[in-house]
Amino acid sequence: MNKKEGDFLLRGKKGQGLSTNAIILIILGVVVLVVLILGFTIGWAKLIPFVQTNNVQNIVTSCETACTTGAQFDWCSTIRSVNDGVNDKFDANCNQLSSDATYTARNYGVAACPTLSSKCAPTPSS
Repeated sequence: MNKKEGDFLLRGKKGQGLSTNAIILIILGVVVLVVLILGFTIGWAKLIPFVQTNNVQNIVTSCETACTTGAQFDWCSTIRSVNDGVNDKFDANCNQLSSDATYTARNYGVAACPTLSSKCAPTPSS
């Protein structure tokens, strides 16, 4: 039999394979790269609309804490950025969230605090 030099070299030799970890890392890298490219080209707002978070429960808890501890500054003056996931993001303090008809109609659940609400300066009408 005539053996070619190439057949002799390839017989019994296996190609060096990639490990599973390397393949997974390559796939993850490609996915991240695609997401970054899409985010910068079409805009992040269109790409990931589910990123908007709802922070209403955190604000309700902090307002309840301000009321129970008698923290007048936290109740009357601390401005909180409310993002309910439905309406546009807005800023309000606990007193406004508990007494303003616009916010009480949205049922955020900020209970009135009679001991502190009477001490708050009236908010200017706009």
